[in-house]
Amino acid sequence: MLLSINPDNPQQRLIDQVVKELLSGAVICYPTDTGYGIGCDMFNQKAIKSIFQIKKRPKHKPLTFMCSGLKNISHYAHVSNTAYRLLKKSLPGPYTFVLPGTKLVPKIMSTKQKTVGIRVPDSSICTFLMETLGNPIITTSVPYENDPPPTEAYQIEMLIGNRVDIIIDGGPAFPDPSSVIDLTADVPEILRQGKGDISPFS
Repeated sequence: MLLSINPDNPQQRLIDQVVKELLSGAVICYPTDTGYGIGCDMFNQKAIKSIFQIKKRPKHKPLTFMCSGLKNISHYAHVSNTAYRLLKKSLPGPYTFVLPGTKLVPKIMSTKQKTVGIRVPDSSICTFLMETLGNPIITTSVPYENDPPPTEAYQIEMLIGNRVDIIIDGGPAFPDPSSVIDLTADVPEILRQGKGDISPFS
């Protein structure tokens, strides 16, 4: 199903419709500040397994998840004072932060070191979805084999439309991977330089 949602002022009734499907175990595709992503309710094991299959991703490589804001992150990750200051300056934005996970995070979502990857994207659609759902949403990029990468919902529908339940059309979203920052130690470590400005972490 292709569903058009206003990226600047998402219609609550359409968000409610998507959330109802997420609660039933749907896998969805949605626009973020780093391109279109695919995801599901973080607490739905069956939907998570479907995403691993869609991505052809090995089980030992956990998926990242999105939180609605800084307050929400503290439920799912242990945030030191230093990390909190850095997160406050940078979020929402095109970053993935690696942090020690809490017991609330399902085992399939954390590494052997009990770390998790968390995003708070600068995207009204994502924020509305998570606030309405009340849970984090899995986030991983749309798989594609040929260049250029898809930037529009209709292109994604042709690529993986038969493998996801809903594709949210929120206008063009250009794939540009997030910067990945490890905040598990006292000094931040830049694991990948991407869209986000890394100068505050170096």
